[in-house]
Amino acid sequence: MLTGNTAIVTGGSRGIGRAIALEFARAGADVALLYASSEAAAQAVVEECLAIGVRAAAYRCDVADFSACKEAVAAVKADFGKVDILVNNAGITRDGLIATMKEADFADVLDTNLRGAFHMIRHCTPLFIRARRGKIINISSVSGLLGNAGQANYSASKAGLIGLTKATARELAARNVTCNAVAPGFIQTDMTQDLDTGANPLATNIPLGRLGTAEDVAKTVLFLASSHADYITGEVIRVDGGMAM
Repeated sequence: MLTGNTAIVTGGSRGIGRAIALEFARAGADVALLYASSEAAAQAVVEECLAIGVRAAAYRCDVADFSACKEAVAAVKADFGKVDILVNNAGITRDGLIATMKEADFADVLDTNLRGAFHMIRHCTPLFIRARRGKIINISSVSGLLGNAGQANYSASKAGLIGLTKATARELAARNVTCNAVAPGFIQTDMTQDLDTGANPLATNIPLGRLGTAEDVAKTVLFLASSHADYITGEVIRVDGGMAM
């Protein structure tokens, strides 16, 4: 489905990013992982991708740093020859109530989650324009659609990603570049996997009655990255079990 494509996945060392990288690899794409801290975790994902039979490499990059993103994209271009797909998945949380939230906690989340996505789009766009093709998928959140108490910074960053997605989609459509967003709901992680039961208070607000998995999100991202979604742009697809409908 993606054979011959090269994909950049930010925040690719764990969780949703790891699941996306592996889903892409199984679909035949070469994968460039960007990670912020855990080299060992990123390299483990690279090894899993290599075992599938595609090319893969990891690059340390703080997406909040404009110059670091430029260097990372240049390194991927040098190593793989091109970039066809960009997935902006890197994100952080600094939860707290508005009344007590530190300015730095608000700024840090916006810098990584929103400005980081802009940085990567900014540096990949010239490659997409020259190739006259490209796929951009931004990982937003239902928190960006509904808001979430105690997460003003995170909700603002994820809502901003939706605006960025739509503006990018309009701007690059004439160049045959699509840009879409995926908005996960409550996704099962190492911290929540033991809670995924009918008694889980989080699941009671989900019509499908369960938390989502990283693979649920990854399969949706794969669809948007594939030729099946060539005529879809500026869209936000919720992967939330119906929570935000």
